[in-house]
Amino acid sequence: MKAMILQQIGKPLAFVERDNPMPGPGELRIRVEACAVCRTDLHVIDGDLSDPRLPLVPGHEIVGIVEAVGHGTDNAKLGRRVGVPWLGHTCGTCSFCRMKAENLCDRPQFTGYTRDGGFATHVVADAAFAFDLDANADPISLAPLLCAGLIGWRSLKKAGDARRIGFFGFGAAAHILTQICIWQGREVYAFTRRGDCAAQQFALELGATWAGSSEENPPVPLDAAIIFAPVGDLVPSALKAVRKGGVVVCGGIYMSDLPSMPYAILWGERELVSVANLTRTDAEEFFPIARSAGVRTRTTAYPLERANDALADLRAGHLVGAAVLVPGAS
Repeated sequence: MKAMILQQIGKPLAFVERDNPMPGPGELRIRVEACAVCRTDLHVIDGDLSDPRLPLVPGHEIVGIVEAVGHGTDNAKLGRRVGVPWLGHTCGTCSFCRMKAENLCDRPQFTGYTRDGGFATHVVADAAFAFDLDANADPISLAPLLCAGLIGWRSLKKAGDARRIGFFGFGAAAHILTQICIWQGREVYAFTRRGDCAAQQFALELGATWAGSSEENPPVPLDAAIIFAPVGDLVPSALKAVRKGGVVVCGGIYMSDLPSMPYAILWGERELVSVANLTRTDAEEFFPIARSAGVRTRTTAYPLERANDALADLRAGHLVGAAVLVPGAS
């Protein structure tokens, strides 16, 4: 197998060749067709998230074909297309797992963080955390759904039945959620970096009611806002944008420190909540909805060997939509 390896925090990934991994009991070996590049990958590589397993193959938005199964795994999975997300394994016995909050498991494993991920030609995954995907769909288009879509969906659920909803940071997750929200009959308000006309135009093309800078006020009070950009300074802006009783959801796994802010912008029974990881139930809900809503992802494909270029483009804000690594592409 070929893989892009993180050997040292803050350093570029190294291209290596290894023997193909062997699946253990309850596991699958998957030939990777595509793996999207997520901002969480940047947080792992740059050291914002502590103690990754090193050396590490990053990547947790994996689409591929099952080519081998471990002991005790259903042979019927051979040849199927599956998707592997960030949450790669849970203990099943802690208090959170028992109360069906496996996203908060005390002893989890995370794909591309504590176990090898999909920046490779092959990956081994827990069969219980590999979701069946449409065999006829484009794997490159499917890949961003495995995190941007799933975490976006969980964030949207936290926003409740908000009719007017704002997205702070219009990247991979927001462009997927915008399509779902429009299909659901909601109004979308897109907030981007100052001067990011391309992202604002993209949001409007997808059906957003308004698009502007995160420093601007929306034309109407919002019922809810979701912050995807990892910028703590956006929290006061989002709170100011929502009406009394509104909800602000922090959708990322990492965010810079929140600034001091006046209590008045939280008062009025506004809520500030975070989203942690995902559950398999989120996937069971999300994929049928994405199909019904006709979600189409905007992607830029890179060969596996150019993973560092894809990460650099994401870090610099040069992407519209999502970057996707494609093993075997040239």
